[in-house]
Amino acid sequence: MKKLWIALAVLSGAAALYAFVLPKSEQTNPEEVAIKWYTWDEAIALNAKKPKKIFIDLYTEWCGYCKKMDANTFKDEAVAKYMNEHFYAVKFDAEQKGDVVFNNHTFKYHANVGRNGIHELAYSLLDGKMSYPSFVYMDEKIERISISPGYKEPDGLLKELRFTAEGHYKTKSWQDYLNTVKQ
Repeated sequence: MKKLWIALAVLSGAAALYAFVLPKSEQTNPEEVAIKWYTWDEAIALNAKKPKKIFIDLYTEWCGYCKKMDANTFKDEAVAKYMNEHFYAVKFDAEQKGDVVFNNHTFKYHANVGRNGIHELAYSLLDGKMSYPSFVYMDEKIERISISPGYKEPDGLLKELRFTAEGHYKTKSWQDYLNTVKQ
């Protein structure tokens, strides 16, 4: 009986310790920076009040690399901080079913196009070249600057963000910019 009480005491102590001291990987950092994602409508409304470039993440629910972007690249603190400072970041499901009204036009979902249907706004933003993930950069006037398809590691995405936010796209090609950026 004494051994049972000792075992229960040890288990209770271990449970209490675990409850109050989480492993480092499970601790949350209150200063952790996360990307502030907006809907299309929210970003357009915010841009009307305070113009800023817009970054659009066009994704689908079934896209493995889209999920990898969410879990890896978009969780990177440097990416999140830069994104929040210089862009209105929009997550846009290219297969969403809800209508989007923009510039007096209603963009709709079409069920009979693509793998699981397609939203007209996604199709328009990507010039019909549907691949996921794809990112669209827009200027303060809601005019497209560029389309960037494919998965990006944090360093690669940061280069694109700087290229766009700092206006380098106005004076040099992407390749020329890469040649001038420290590796």
